[in-house]
Amino acid sequence: MPTKPVVRTAAPPKPPVSDDAMWPRVTREVADDLAADAIARDRAGKPPYDEVARLREAGLLALLTPPALPGGHGGADWRTAVAVVREIAAADGSIGELIARHYVLSWSSRFFGAPDDRATGHEPPAVAPGWLLGGGTDLPDPDAGPGLTLSPAESGHVLNGRRAFAAGVTVADRLVVGATSTHTGELLIALVNPAHPGVLAGTDNDRLGQRLTAAGSADFDNVPVGADDILGAMPRDEHAVSAFTALAPVALRLVLSHVALGIAEGALAEARDVSRAVRSAPRSGAPDPTTYAVRPSGDPYLLLAYGELATAAHTAAAVVGRATDALEQGLLAGRDIGMDQRAEIAVLVAAAEAVTSRSAVDITTRVLELTGTAVSFDGGAALDRFWRNARALTAQSSPAHRLRDIGDHYLNGTHPPFTASART
Repeated sequence: MPTKPVVRTAAPPKPPVSDDAMWPRVTREVADDLAADAIARDRAGKPPYDEVARLREAGLLALLTPPALPGGHGGADWRTAVAVVREIAAADGSIGELIARHYVLSWSSRFFGAPDDRATGHEPPAVAPGWLLGGGTDLPDPDAGPGLTLSPAESGHVLNGRRAFAAGVTVADRLVVGATSTHTGELLIALVNPAHPGVLAGTDNDRLGQRLTAAGSADFDNVPVGADDILGAMPRDEHAVSAFTALAPVALRLVLSHVALGIAEGALAEARDVSRAVRSAPRSGAPDPTTYAVRPSGDPYLLLAYGELATAAHTAAAVVGRATDALEQGLLAGRDIGMDQRAEIAVLVAAAEAVTSRSAVDITTRVLELTGTAVSFDGGAALDRFWRNARALTAQSSPAHRLRDIGDHYLNGTHPPFTASART
């Protein structure tokens, strides 16, 4: 049954980090902190209140908030943001996904707002202090029910309905949701206070992986949404959607690719440490068993396997890096971006998704075979958490769909659909 969210007061963040060169150090400190108790937290499966506090204290939640705005002290670019996502995901895939979705949601007013708002970098006041954002702006699955609706009211709108969200349902300071206007039929992007009595939220703690993203569902019963809390809108006709607005789902898919890549890299790094610490037993029938029994991890077959996995990770990183460069250029272009450029970005991001999803599952599966730690209830490495996280994350989208879009674009020059969903 849904439970009432706890009313929380956001702790003040640390003093601003003014130099972008310092973000890697800050991120590494947080990642090391998360990695230290990742196994225990994964097994406990509790809502990530403490993890969110660590992100907030380090200033990572406000990374993309312009410094000139109240409470803003980030002002970093997207390349810095995805680097943070990837490193956090390597330590804890769930928290990597949580902050990845937060970063995209923090740009909602820019993606969906009026052109004048985007030009001035308008941000709603609730986003600026560095609160965690949860929810999602993607179109609801038609098979999952009517979704959310916003009806006109004297003070603005009232929100009704039920939606499942991939992250932040019970731990977010504000939810950013997409709801259909009963008046115009367009998708309105709204900022909602989860502490309102009309919001009932519950988490899904029985998932295979990504257990600490605070995924779950929320019921909204006549929740008031003020006019100032409408961050923007997406037209009902997808052909009327601007190329810049259509980058919103592309940005989400790209940051989730960085999460998948981070999980794979984290699994590979931990497996490497395990293999280095174990002395290989000579294989019977080998030409010269002593040549690789002298030192740990000297088995040539093991070296071959790690060479293949490291190459797969490098390949995925290169594809993701190219897509990141393209998206960053598109975001810098702002409202001047054209449909053709948006299509090229979408194709590169689709390639990144297809490559990383396969690499993440393959790498996290094979490291279990190489280390023999598929299940470690005795306090061992517990590398199975990487496999579970990779499976749960990559199940959210279909590589076949992405490859189809890439092939259609390559053969026929068609544009990938301007969908607001990250799952299709």
